[in-house]
Amino acid sequence: MTTRVPKYRMEDHARMANELYEKIRPIIEPGNHGKILAVDVDSEDYELGDDILSTGDRLLARHPDAQMWTFRIGYPYVYRI
Repeated sequence: MTTRVPKYRMEDHARMANELYEKIRPIIEPGNHGKILAVDVDSEDYELGDDILSTGDRLLARHPDAQMWTFRIGYPYVYRI
């Protein structure tokens, strides 16, 4: 099993992910409210899905070293406790 290591500080990673989200928002938001969006801030590739694990796994299959960040479309957080 590969150990994944973050390349960016948390604040920088979040900023880059939010900038990418704003860039692709018009493409991904219509019809996808509530879905999970996983983005790779390095390649700017993304994956949409219904749950965080399978969505992230599909993105990692294409980009094994992805610096991934996840969103729930239309909500401020992926999960709430």
